Amino acid sequence: MYNEIIKALEESGKDDSVITVITGSGDFYCSGNDLTNFTKIPEGGMQQMAKDAGELLREFVKAFIDFPKPLIAVINGPAVGVSVTLLGLFEVVYATERATLHTPFSQLGQSPEGCSSYTFPKMMGNAKASEMLLFNKKLTATQACAQGLVTEVFPDSSFQTEVATRLKAYAKLPRNSLTLSKQLIRGTEKERLHTVNDQEVERLVERWLSDECMQAIVSFFQAKARL
Repeated sequence: MYNEIIKALEESGKDDSVITVITGSGDFYCSGNDLTNFTKIPEGGMQQMAKDAGELLREFVKAFIDFPKPLIAVINGPAVGVSVTLLGLFEVVYATERATLHTPFSQLGQSPEGCSSYTFPKMMGNAKASEMLLFNKKLTATQACAQGLVTEVFPDSSFQTEVATRLKAYAKLPRNSLTLSKQLIRGTEKERLHTVNDQEVERLVERWLSDECMQAIVSFFQAKARL
């Protein structure tokens, strides 16, 4: 999935499209990383697995940081993990009223990614960002909108229609004007975002190799099994 999205962003960044939209299929926007990956240790061992996963995550987030055109997230349902942390790298985020946003990092013995350790406090303020990134608070779409993480919330019944109307209008705007304007808005931040991405990946690789992280993930699966 990471590689496919990197490839899609590369292609979309170079084609004749004016904007790029990411949405989910079905009732969910994204359920986050597949934690069963932690139970499949490859031949190279856990060290190699953590290193490879860290490199892939770095490239994945980098593709969003460097994307030249306006990026719009259309959150059609609940969103978890990296799909939420990346939202600070989008220009516009539209959500249905039934969407929720959840980043349960400390619950799983992990740490923030997607540049959220920088973008969330900047957008929401330190206290609200800490509730999400440190203390696993799940936000409703309306709460996320009030805190600046979501641009606008729509009733679920009219969500697709209302958003489609806006996207069609945006797609008629002059492409170069939008791209150059985004460069002005985002350009000064790019270097900082790449540095944050590197630091977050480095910390996550450490976390993935820690006993604390493994124990937290085992506990997660045990709790799930009891359900």
